[in-house]
Amino acid sequence: MPMNPLDRSRKDGADRAGKYQRGDYQGHYQVLDPSLLGRPVHLLPKFARRFADALGTAMAGPGGRRYWGSWRLANLAFERAPDEDGLRWLGVAGPLGTAAVAFERSLLLDLLEGRYGRKGKPASAPGAPRDPSLERVTATEERLAATLTAQLVEQLHARVAEGLAAVGVEVPGADAAVVEAPCATSAPGKAGWVIRMTLATHGEQQSHCWIGLDQELMAYVLQGLKEERSSVRTARAGNDGLSSGLFVKLDGRLVSKETTLGALFELKVGDIIPVSVGRADVLLDESRLFTAAVAEHKGKLCLTSFEDAE
Repeated sequence: MPMNPLDRSRKDGADRAGKYQRGDYQGHYQVLDPSLLGRPVHLLPKFARRFADALGTAMAGPGGRRYWGSWRLANLAFERAPDEDGLRWLGVAGPLGTAAVAFERSLLLDLLEGRYGRKGKPASAPGAPRDPSLERVTATEERLAATLTAQLVEQLHARVAEGLAAVGVEVPGADAAVVEAPCATSAPGKAGWVIRMTLATHGEQQSHCWIGLDQELMAYVLQGLKEERSSVRTARAGNDGLSSGLFVKLDGRLVSKETTLGALFELKVGDIIPVSVGRADVLLDESRLFTAAVAEHKGKLCLTSFEDAE
């Protein structure tokens, strides 16, 4: 029997409420860091898109397929550092700061399997899920992690330097290649920024890796975005008349008096209507926007001390 539309609406609402209670929507909103207020954090997705385009192109090229195999970049976004103790972080210092990279172990093992087969893999039952904790870390796996880390960090520095150059910010050595070898480092703090890369195969298997940015590198990312925002505003100011001013007519109502219709008809020439001048109403096309105090200046009545009308 078809479900009543009202019942379906109630069910959908209950399902959504359950998801919120379970935390299924965690990560769909951006947590604000008070130390970053006033900085163009809202423009980070724009940088992420540029970085994702460059990485996707590099991974799809002949050199990229050699290392990444059938994996492709599915999503890339800024977020807070992951709270996972099992990740191994490799740090690379560059001309704009230090970045640290961590891979899911299953991703590295799958990449190794694609290149060298599954020699040395512990025996398991057919169809059983692969348990990375049962496989020892080999020198080949460490070399692959270091190579991929260097590639990702070089791409990141190139995009940051590209953004700075586009807005006319010169940083000595910003266009230099990252030459320092990756080395083991500590995980970023919980308040640190990381870029999460979601990778997928054609079979829609997913895995992740993370790129952590230190304060210096993150500052350069935000500086490029801030300067870009300022340059856009400057260009808009020269072409858009609304940015320089918008003229409107405001009316000031100094006093109002309520009276009965009978008293109004009884008024005669010379009668005095007692009123008291308090705060005046400021109107825009008969809409009350502000209240203001009435003052005298050089023989003229003026309005001052504007407050928003409730």
